[in-house]
Amino acid sequence: MKIELQDLVLRHPAAARGAAPALGPLGLRIAEGEQVAVIGPSGAGKTSLLLGIACALRPASGQLRLDGADPWALPASALRQLRGRMFLAPQVPPLPPRQRVVTAVLAGRLPHIGLLESLRSLFYPSAIPAADTALARFDLADKLFERVDRLSGGERQRVGLARALVSQARLLLVDEPLSALDPARTTQAMETLTAAARERGATLVCTLHQVPMALRHFPRVIGLQDGQIAFDLPAAEVTPERLRALYAQHPDELDGPAPAPAAEVPAAAPPVAMQCR
Repeated sequence: MKIELQDLVLRHPAAARGAAPALGPLGLRIAEGEQVAVIGPSGAGKTSLLLGIACALRPASGQLRLDGADPWALPASALRQLRGRMFLAPQVPPLPPRQRVVTAVLAGRLPHIGLLESLRSLFYPSAIPAADTALARFDLADKLFERVDRLSGGERQRVGLARALVSQARLLLVDEPLSALDPARTTQAMETLTAAARERGATLVCTLHQVPMALRHFPRVIGLQDGQIAFDLPAAEVTPERLRALYAQHPDELDGPAPAPAAEVPAAAPPVAMQCR
């Protein structure tokens, strides 16, 4: 899915009148199949950016276009279909505690199946092999029939990522997917997520607190600061000096000097047919 933002301004619905916007005005273009990491200190607007692209937060001004269409100009039914072609993975996955992991993972398919099958899947999951395969990519195959409330925080976060893998979304919007993972799992999670997006030719936009992970796994990195784009560069051009300036007001959030990007950073996936959720 192709993303275009033009002079976009986003405000939180609960923000006081006259408060500064959470994001913007900013302009941004992301090509179909591209993989982009968004970094920046707390409060920079990273989550707001994802919510705006996901059509979960209506622009206060400016324009959002997805595959060339203004989602907020669409009829309600068309907007629902558009949202169904995107997958937004929040930092804390919305997993009902008493639900089985298999059901939680297969919820990623709900926008793409009929109502009767959706209801049936709550009691008799019909795509268990797909859930098992997705969980196995995150070393969670043994948790297939476990209850969600028996999982650790990191396991729940990986279940949320497995849900993204079983979806048929053409746009993956992932918010801080590594926050609950131990260091041994972070590389595996990023490699799995980026590989899955490439396999289906999906666009991937991922916010990250871990700067080294952003530089190592994404060809393009956007730095947000106070709701504005501080830089939008190939990972190889994101220097320690740029990072120190980006985190100048929050130096404790920048974990040591940034390593050089890995030489094998994959290129963006080639364009495929445009779609969106």
